[in-house]
Amino acid sequence: MSDPVLRKISEEEYLRTEETSPVKREYVDGFVYAQAGASLPHNRIATNIQAVLIPATRSRGCWSYASDMKVQVSSPGRLRYYYPDIVVICEPHEDLRQAETRPCLVVEILSQSTRQVDLTYKAQDYLSLPSLQGYLLVDSENRAAELYKRLPQGWTVDIVQDEVTLPCLDIPLSLDDIYAGVTL
Repeated sequence: MSDPVLRKISEEEYLRTEETSPVKREYVDGFVYAQAGASLPHNRIATNIQAVLIPATRSRGCWSYASDMKVQVSSPGRLRYYYPDIVVICEPHEDLRQAETRPCLVVEILSQSTRQVDLTYKAQDYLSLPSLQGYLLVDSENRAAELYKRLPQGWTVDIVQDEVTLPCLDIPLSLDDIYAGVTL
């Protein structure tokens, strides 16, 4: 994340101004952070994952969004809007104009500038969502991925060796699928 704007703004102001902002911005407890552009490997990885997700989401009545759908995370004293690289929704939609609140799968593609935030603050926030069944972290600089998966007894982390089954869609995703055409 980049440096925050020097003053806090309201949620209403953020949502109103985000629609016309020339850059995507995430909202963290009143502070707004501009989002940097993505590298070629990052974009290819996102496209490759979407290519696997889209047929599965269509056949199950779900939706998969790449990079431009906000996810709202809120709890007492905390309000955040993030732009995950990919978000999958399988629950009925209410108002899609602002943000999703019930994703079942979130994918973040790690880069040098986002790695620390995606592994800490965002991970904590996403894993607090009752609807979330999986949080997939994919490295854009090395051939590596890990999946946080909700089990009845809590969260577990699977290091993807070759292939992983994505929760909520119950489909396989391989490292070969993720990194097809990506030179690292």
